[in-house]
Amino acid sequence: MKEDLYSLDVDKLAPEIAAMAFASGDYPHAEKMNRKAYERQLRALQIELLKVADWAKQTEQRLVLVFEGRDAAGKGGTIKRYMEYLNPRQVRIVALPKPSDAERGQWYFQRYVAHLPTAGEWALFDRSWYNRAGVERVMGFCTERQVEAFFKQAPEFERLLVNDGVILFKFWLTIGREEQLRRLHDRKSDPLRHWKLSSIDYAAPQKWHDYTAAKNDLFKYTHTRDAPWTVIKANDKRRARLNCMRVFLTGLDYPEKDPDTIGAIDQAIVGSGLDEMD
Repeated sequence: MKEDLYSLDVDKLAPEIAAMAFASGDYPHAEKMNRKAYERQLRALQIELLKVADWAKQTEQRLVLVFEGRDAAGKGGTIKRYMEYLNPRQVRIVALPKPSDAERGQWYFQRYVAHLPTAGEWALFDRSWYNRAGVERVMGFCTERQVEAFFKQAPEFERLLVNDGVILFKFWLTIGREEQLRRLHDRKSDPLRHWKLSSIDYAAPQKWHDYTAAKNDLFKYTHTRDAPWTVIKANDKRRARLNCMRVFLTGLDYPEKDPDTIGAIDQAIVGSGLDEMD
């Protein structure tokens, strides 16, 4: 495929890109999940999330969920389905803007520490401290020395959180190159979603390989026993959302947990950071 087709500067998505978008990135399913089946399973999983919320409040658990991935991978949509029926006073979305001048002069993790949950709360990070290993590195917003420091400090930072009792989940949503481009073109052409596009998004298609190299380093240095990565193939947003919830719910021990309702994790689309390194 010609590199010049991977661009947002053209008016329309190339037919060749559109034809292979859903199957890109070796996506294992041939079709999108049926909407009715999706909505039925989503509702059941959201009821389980409410059980977790009650348990977390009663037992003063602190939960941190990190959602990372390429631009347009579906992080925001997945978080939205988590949050749909949860109490926003207990469960917060953390989506930080670019750092201020004061924050740039602080220890890198300091601005994120301020948003960690207290007893009984959850924090859902729509992008997180991993900006340094991804967007900032690829776009030249930080130095390689700062990246090296991040890779040394991030595992220790997360180890401290876990040792202090924080329950930490790290999700990486991955999509194929053609599927990413299709979604970005959809945003560009939809006036209700055009606000989601930024200069970073416009640069993303041409920097695919740079992001891939950065992603590989990210898993190499930060997939640890204390804080492993769960990687979910997300070309089908419905399957990705459901399986993200299943991984989360399966990993917790809470009252009245219903394994039959949670269902089986789709191993064809769910893996770990170790798989990505291989």
